[in-house]
Amino acid sequence: MTVTRFAPSPTGYIHVGNLRTALMNYLIARQTGGTFILRLDDTDQERSKQEYIDGLKEDLAWLGIRYDRIEQQSRRMARYAEAAEQLKAAGRFYECFETPVELDLKRKKLLNMGRPPVYDRASLHLTEEQKAAYRAEGRQGYWRFKLDLERIEWKDGIIGDISIDAASVSDPVLIKADGQVLYTFASSVDDVDMGVTHIVRGADHVTNTATQIQIMKALGGTPPTFAHHSLLTGAQGEELSKRLGVLSLRDLRARGVEPMALLSLMARLGSSKPVELAASMDDLIAGFDVGSFGAAPTKFDAEDLFPLTRAHVQSLPYEVVAERIAGLGVPADKAEDFWAVAKGNITILADLAEWWALFRDGATPLVADEDRDFVAQALAMLPAQPWTKATWCEWTAAVKEATGRKGKGLFMPLRKALTGRENGPEMADVMPLLSKRPTL
Repeated sequence: MTVTRFAPSPTGYIHVGNLRTALMNYLIARQTGGTFILRLDDTDQERSKQEYIDGLKEDLAWLGIRYDRIEQQSRRMARYAEAAEQLKAAGRFYECFETPVELDLKRKKLLNMGRPPVYDRASLHLTEEQKAAYRAEGRQGYWRFKLDLERIEWKDGIIGDISIDAASVSDPVLIKADGQVLYTFASSVDDVDMGVTHIVRGADHVTNTATQIQIMKALGGTPPTFAHHSLLTGAQGEELSKRLGVLSLRDLRARGVEPMALLSLMARLGSSKPVELAASMDDLIAGFDVGSFGAAPTKFDAEDLFPLTRAHVQSLPYEVVAERIAGLGVPADKAEDFWAVAKGNITILADLAEWWALFRDGATPLVADEDRDFVAQALAMLPAQPWTKATWCEWTAAVKEATGRKGKGLFMPLRKALTGRENGPEMADVMPLLSKRPTL
């Protein structure tokens, strides 16, 4: 059975980059009737916050991404300690004592020599006496995983064949001096224990994947199938990471972006398939193909979400928006007609409020100086309310007969006088919804 996971760190609100990863893993699981796990990688207790966990759940619920179960790394510390002992016994875990300053000097020296800044494994050969001496100095040991110095190879679901020489990578630190279990270790233990079969994540994790494959094998597990999607850039190709804070899902939601618009874009962005508005999550699941994605950086422009949102909003049946329309104060006998008239002229649902304000309160007439006498004459000919769909046609015909005006010169000044706008819904449909008689 297919098992995938979305494993965010709850150190902030999730953004479009996180969503892309979550959605890909979710769609793969749902395509095969498998399991989708939400796993909170919260071993960094100082930065992980409950408010971000709550926000994450809220965002996923808003999108309609349902997880089958939830796991939390902070509740699995005993399991990580057990796995660490297993690796120590196998000779794959060793304690180190270099300070950050000492490590930085080593890196700079290697770089100055034109060599890759790979850790030299100096601590691997420390005697117990030397370790005791370091501890007496007040140093706290941290733990590295001893890589097998061989090529690590796998067939990536997006990038294709990947081969990384482990000798070109430093033995990763898996447990910090303060006891914090790092992502690379906790994630490897979890993926083995939870039977994860497929992992889709960003291309910035490729080196992590290489080391995690060895960690998983050392724990007696079978590494899952990996796929590394491209990283997002801004619309002009600029680095997006510095702007992700303003691209959080809650910010996009506040701007009126609809869930299906966001999901439709994220399910195709960076793939060989065209971006199309999906009618439902089932459509997204059926049309998803991780192999259609490329590895090149992918441009993301939040403005692309609004044409999709507009198309989605305008496709909604009245029943879906009835409660929202009632909340605006639209009378029940006008509500359905109001939606039919307004929906073709909005991008986000919040735009409905502006249209109802116009219908309820009237608009400030928009009248050019050369049209003022004409509009005054026309308004004087406007019949008494209530108005019907026939009112516009009957009224403009009478005005045409009286003034000789026709075409745009007739209709546009009257539209602008009644609505304060140059465009909008058909005026025949607008007239029955207008509550107040316009005056100059």
